[in-house]
Amino acid sequence: MFRFARRRLSTSALFVLVAFTGWSAARPAAAQGLLINIHPAQHVRLPRPTVHPTPMPQASYKIRALDVQVKLQEQIARVQVSQSFVNTGSAPLEVCFVFPLPYDGAIDQLTLLVDGKEFPARLLPKDEARQTYEAIVRKNRDPALLEWLGTGMFQTSVFPVPPGAERKVTLRYSQLCRKDHGLTDFLFPLSTAKYTSHAIEQMNIQVAIETKGDLKNVYSPTHAIELKRDAHHATVSFQAANQVPQSDFRLLYDAESGKLGASVLSYRPQAGDDGYFLLLTTPAIERAAERPKKTVVFVVDRSGSMSGQKIEQAKGALKFVLNNLREGDLFNIIAYDNAVESFRPELQRFDDASRQAALGFIEGVYAGGSTNIDGALAAALAQLRDSSRPSYVLFMTDGLPTAGEVNEMKIVGNSQTHNQVRARVVTFGVGYDVNSRLLDKLARQNFGQSEYVRPDENIEERVSRLYQKIEAPVMTDVAIRFALDALPAEAGEPVNRTYPRQITDLFEGDQLVLVGRYKKPGTAKVTITGSVGGKQQSFDFPAELVAESKDESFGFVEKLWAVRRVGEIIDEIDLQGRNDELVKELVELSTRHGIMTPYTSFLADENVSLRALSLNTDRAKENLSQLDETSGYGAFYQRRMKNSLQRERVANNGRLPALPAPAATEAKAMAGGARQAGRALPGLAAAGAAGPRSEAEASMEEAVETVRNVGAKSFYRRGGQWVDSTVTEAQQKNAQRVRQFSDDYFKLANRHGRKLSQYLVFDEPLLVELDGTAYLIEPGE
Repeated sequence: MFRFARRRLSTSALFVLVAFTGWSAARPAAAQGLLINIHPAQHVRLPRPTVHPTPMPQASYKIRALDVQVKLQEQIARVQVSQSFVNTGSAPLEVCFVFPLPYDGAIDQLTLLVDGKEFPARLLPKDEARQTYEAIVRKNRDPALLEWLGTGMFQTSVFPVPPGAERKVTLRYSQLCRKDHGLTDFLFPLSTAKYTSHAIEQMNIQVAIETKGDLKNVYSPTHAIELKRDAHHATVSFQAANQVPQSDFRLLYDAESGKLGASVLSYRPQAGDDGYFLLLTTPAIERAAERPKKTVVFVVDRSGSMSGQKIEQAKGALKFVLNNLREGDLFNIIAYDNAVESFRPELQRFDDASRQAALGFIEGVYAGGSTNIDGALAAALAQLRDSSRPSYVLFMTDGLPTAGEVNEMKIVGNSQTHNQVRARVVTFGVGYDVNSRLLDKLARQNFGQSEYVRPDENIEERVSRLYQKIEAPVMTDVAIRFALDALPAEAGEPVNRTYPRQITDLFEGDQLVLVGRYKKPGTAKVTITGSVGGKQQSFDFPAELVAESKDESFGFVEKLWAVRRVGEIIDEIDLQGRNDELVKELVELSTRHGIMTPYTSFLADENVSLRALSLNTDRAKENLSQLDETSGYGAFYQRRMKNSLQRERVANNGRLPALPAPAATEAKAMAGGARQAGRALPGLAAAGAAGPRSEAEASMEEAVETVRNVGAKSFYRRGGQWVDSTVTEAQQKNAQRVRQFSDDYFKLANRHGRKLSQYLVFDEPLLVELDGTAYLIEPGE
């Protein structure tokens, strides 16, 4: 089965298992690099992070660096993976490099190098590979190894890794990517990099896309990617340091002709239940001459609290926006404290002369005085009179309204009265002293969005990044409609609860990500209308809303909808007041999908019953009183967290980890910011020399210990076992008991394949629902 070095070692013989990406008709192949003990006399478990203590491996290693370079041309991916392993133990390791194949055999031209030396590899057929996996699992008594059950396998010869030594393994292969609903689907497995005794020190993923047709949508449902693109090329990058990946990297893209491209993915777990859809829409990259003209008014706070670095960064942001306006754009600059001053009494046409004059005005902006938010907004909005062109107000403040009108509701009402042209108001709250609820209301009631800048963040960088996204509107006043062929008009709208709730414009190089639910499946027509170059235009696209999904390939669509919905519920409660039905729905979604927020983090408490909906709703209602805070550290981060839920993807980038607790790392950032600022959140508890620690942070850290999301399911630790959130009380009473590592255990895993094996990673008892039946997987003897 395996070849071993002849020399006996005092430590265990190990081999490295590397799996890489690819797709079967329904699911991806498994993983990449890790060490597994196969010494006949010793058991060494995978060195994965564990929630509760389990035997640690006698030999250990870490992944120092992971570098992934990908070139995608149409459906062909050429991939090079370099992974540096370090033997952190005190004895030498004899290792063998092994990796599973994709189920569909879509890998070819495979090359494997260790420290630059090419190693031959032998292909193990699928059945032989399965027997190999089972033997390893039975010997090491490690359920996590079943993640790779059922794949074919390549195997190389043995090579040594001395204590403290590093080995760089490079893998090159070509892969045929899956294509579904017009989207090319590339997946690179990262989740098994969690099987390392330390976080990965450096992780870098670079993907270069090249298409013959016009490149439209480029979207990652798993990671917050950086994207640079033109009509036929895109460069996608993701970088992280000292991170333990929890989900695989996935990238979707399409290429088609026309001014607008749209793709729809749908997911319906069971027939009769609601389905979920994801719509991606991207306009074509236009020539500069075809871009519509716009109006931009920059409103900057120059009150006394902005003095020092903040005012200099704000002036830098002003200059960036000014230098990126285009010929034909209109603009103005308004600086305010207790008084309001405009660069010019009316809008100016952008040209070199007006740009130079505006730069001079910016240099003369100094901080001092109080904060007249109402007067500044009134002055900016009063200048906007042309509704035929898109208008944007970039509004910045670092404090509370202290001059002029100071009543929150009246300021919002006045802004709506003055906004006669549907101007998009984008608010920037700088620091913790802003009235964050006021800024959210201003943005929501004026077709924009709110952004929050921590004291340690660069204002210029944040404003510049957002302006780069909105500088070139291609279609304005956008409306999207679904029409289902089999659904009569009197049956109502075929889709509901779509997010974002308010859609205004599509921008060059950016894309709209719309999620929603549907009750009736079938063939649909998606119609997108809007103004392009001042003329109303309409685009139609076909969509298939599936009756029942065959697998969980698009299960992330439901998760993405749930995260957005939770963000919308919190927003509605924040701006409109608490509502019993909304709080109940918040608890239900948080429970089912493992979405932890400061208001539902009590679900992580092992003593809390997941089925006590009424009691849990009351707890959430009480916790939601934190939203009564309108300013200060806690208020700032609650709004920032809420906005990230409303806008972020299902990401595993340290902010929204694979949909388990989207606010977990935000809470950690909150606590870190609190320590730096010497402030506290509501209910802040002292943490000794480490500085203050918020209740939100503590609850999120607890969630990491007792809440896990694996695949499409969420699990909670209850009574010494991990419980699938979807298991009913009746199912639990009638659960089929299966002993870990028994013949029945492997039969069950083989029968259901990846659909089940991905969940068999727990060391403690596991209660999981599968196809209507609950199974209680109990530890082996």
